Amino acid sequence: MQTSKLKFKIVDVFYIVMMILPIVCGIVLQILTEPPSTEITITGARIFFTIPMPLQDFPVTESQINSALVLITLFFFCRFITHGISEKADLKRQHIAELAVEKIDGMVLENMGEYFKGYAPFILAILLLSACSSLLSLFGLFPPTSDINIVGGWAILVFFIITYYKMKCGPLNYLKGFTQPVAFLAPINFISEFATPISMSFRHYGNVLSGTVISTLLAFALGSLSNKALGALPGFLADIPIFQVGIPAVLSVYFDVFSGCLQAFIFAMLTMLNVSGAFDFELYEKRRQKKLSKNK
Repeated sequence: MQTSKLKFKIVDVFYIVMMILPIVCGIVLQILTEPPSTEITITGARIFFTIPMPLQDFPVTESQINSALVLITLFFFCRFITHGISEKADLKRQHIAELAVEKIDGMVLENMGEYFKGYAPFILAILLLSACSSLLSLFGLFPPTSDINIVGGWAILVFFIITYYKMKCGPLNYLKGFTQPVAFLAPINFISEFATPISMSFRHYGNVLSGTVISTLLAFALGSLSNKALGALPGFLADIPIFQVGIPAVLSVYFDVFSGCLQAFIFAMLTMLNVSGAFDFELYEKRRQKKLSKNK
């Protein structure tokens, strides 16, 4: 019995270490590769190296590396929180996992309907990936959600899912939808079709990036104000960044924590509403019943 408990604890420790290790590796990589600078710098994701490709070279950027680190962390977090699950639910983590599943199932059922209840893991994955990517800025790492390529990739995936469910009612019905409510609106409807992933990606990307820019500018301004106010003092007292204490932390709570999690929730909600709204269940059932009657 003691041996099994010891093995259980060892596995728990392994999962916890593997959750923390990717973030530590990201911080070390950031320290080793970022050039020192005393000036304010607001740039995009750095390119670490480029892989030669036939059509176009493939750059491996900071946002891609950090996204991979987040995925590894989330993988071992899921392994940890589901480790030791049983019917009795003796562990507190199991209660947390069950509560999370119940909440996400209820949210998907309320916003998407019974037909899409299997999308709960996908929606939860979007929430966790987006929120954790934004929270990387708390560790001084570049948040992948500040890269339009990352968020745009998520939006394109959602766009393919939306198009798939529109096509389930038949290609002709999908094309007919561009002529609704009147035919001359077809060009506008065609543009609005592709505006969905663009608006989703730019909304998420823009809000996260703007928070990073505002925080950086304000921290730099407060540092300059500290130098002006204390510059006349002797010795090390002139170098104390007194105005940088407290205020950036409060802003970080909003921009990094609240705003990052809020944007993740909004992206997940838009995904649910756009996917479920693209599917005409009644038309799909009529089409399916018509096929069944023909086969008989």
